[in-house]
Amino acid sequence: MYERSSAAELAESLKSELNRYSVGGKLPSSRALVEHYRVSPVTVSRALALLAAEGLVVTRPGAGVFRARPRSAEPASGDTSWQEVTLSGEGAGDVVPRSVDASGVLVSLAAPPSGVIELNSGYLHPSLQPERAMAAALARAGRRPGAWSRPPVEGLPELRDWFAREIGGAVSAADVLVTAGGQSALTTALRALAPPGAPILVESPTYPGLLAIARASGCRPVPVPVDAEGVRPELLAAAFEATGARVFVCQPLFQNPTGAVLAAARRTEVVRIARAAGAFVVEDDYARNLAHEDADPLPATLAADDADGVVVHVRSLTKATSPSLRVGALAARGPVLDRLRAIQVVDSFFVSRPLQEAALELVGAPAWPRHLRAVAAELRHRRDVLAGALRRELPALTLPQPPSGGYQLWLRLADGADEAAFVASALRAGVAVAPGRPYFGAEPPGPHVRLSFAGVAGAGELTEAAQRLRSGLGPTRDAAPQFG
Repeated sequence: MYERSSAAELAESLKSELNRYSVGGKLPSSRALVEHYRVSPVTVSRALALLAAEGLVVTRPGAGVFRARPRSAEPASGDTSWQEVTLSGEGAGDVVPRSVDASGVLVSLAAPPSGVIELNSGYLHPSLQPERAMAAALARAGRRPGAWSRPPVEGLPELRDWFAREIGGAVSAADVLVTAGGQSALTTALRALAPPGAPILVESPTYPGLLAIARASGCRPVPVPVDAEGVRPELLAAAFEATGARVFVCQPLFQNPTGAVLAAARRTEVVRIARAAGAFVVEDDYARNLAHEDADPLPATLAADDADGVVVHVRSLTKATSPSLRVGALAARGPVLDRLRAIQVVDSFFVSRPLQEAALELVGAPAWPRHLRAVAAELRHRRDVLAGALRRELPALTLPQPPSGGYQLWLRLADGADEAAFVASALRAGVAVAPGRPYFGAEPPGPHVRLSFAGVAGAGELTEAAQRLRSGLGPTRDAAPQFG
């Protein structure tokens, strides 16, 4: 007898032994498999589910698991070449493109090859996710009265009220719409605020998912440079005047990818400039729950200080929990809220009620503040470990003041360095990093890469990643990358 550590491995073993059973023959009981392979009942259940999904076994409740009848030969593949003509029929005059470049988004979503250290992730590693608390919340949610009935299209009142309190200021539950995560909220906001063909002001650099949304909507992202204190107000005002834009999208807190926090003196200035231009500010507050343990007291949201309905606020639970807990919020005041609601209803009707109920259970549980404190401490630790490892292993690099929130370091390579070659060399050395080019709406001022410290299993992998980068990238003293 021997031990199997995962359902996938156990499924492979069972698959190799299926020929011992005739079609329709019964496999050993779950208890027998647990004893033979020395695994948990959960692992056996998951392994059998994998085999059932492949059509290799059939589960009959109360009777057992049986070998399935082999599938008939796969039908011959058809000729799909006609699609190339149809899909390429997009004309230059089409305002909204039918093909979308999602490469910048997929970099942070794709799992790297086995053995590669993942420094390109956009989410917390499972070891940092509140898995037990989420499982308990989901179980409690399923037992709530009416948990499977249709929710209000705006979202559960209690969840809207919680989001409103989190946003602060005069924002009330009536100003909030529950969304299927932050990406969905941003998509709804841009569709509501900017017609196809319109310019949209964005920070430069900025989150690639935002650029993809804008381009998929037929809008033209116009970059406004960011420095260590956030977006530069004088350039924002000039961009509004030059383009006639009516939307500016920003991340005032721990901006992705730079980690910048919008300076106090610029906060009111940004909203004032937008109000003078008759424009909206879409505030993507994605990282409020990702502040590090040593962060200064967080500033209020832009929406909290906005009395005139200039700010449309986006918030999500996803970044601080799990990629699959896709629950977020849009907050707005005035007639624009009706437009946001209408677009969301047409697109998706409403967010799954069980998921909303689970989110409500999670944020109301004592485990929630404990989880946020644990994440704050671990992100600070990982930031310091990665920064320290880079200084030791690649001493030619220079680091700015590390960000006090978020999950990434933004690295500028030396002028003239080949960004694509850097990324490829890092991958050959066993480290996946995110290229900087997708973060820019226009030509970048130089080559960059983004290193995330949230998606690895532990801080030890960050030290290993720096060592691999040193060995894989070769000497750096003569042509040193620079952080900035």
